[in-house]
Amino acid sequence: MTTLIAGLAGGLVATIVMTMLMMVMGDGGPPPTARLVAKFAGGEPEEYAMPGMLLHFVYGIGAGAVFALGVPALNIIDLGSIGLAVAAGFVYGLLLMIGGMVFWMRMVIGMEPDGEMMKTFGTVHVVYGVVLGAFVGTGTLA
Repeated sequence: MTTLIAGLAGGLVATIVMTMLMMVMGDGGPPPTARLVAKFAGGEPEEYAMPGMLLHFVYGIGAGAVFALGVPALNIIDLGSIGLAVAAGFVYGLLLMIGGMVFWMRMVIGMEPDGEMMKTFGTVHVVYGVVLGAFVGTGTLA
């Protein structure tokens, strides 16, 4: 059985990997979550790079918990199988990517990401999901 602890830890590990990839692929600017903080706090996203990164980690860790508890609750896939857990993580990463691009970026923040940003955003979210699925699927903290 997958646990909350496994989801939180998997979310942390997946967010670290995602963030490293984001830093390699990105333009060197603050994460999109800094734009979210700036929208509500006022000012420019560059002023909120660290709070934005903290929010990014909170989201990533929380999303790991949702995955670890939510997928078994659907009673469709057994996360005890690493192959199925990675596949579920891949799909979860796609869903997070779509939700992030449509809801957070466009509707909440009001930005129109260019093709390069969408490619980076999509790639890092799929990697997040795969790493999360692999971590949870190992059953290390189950």
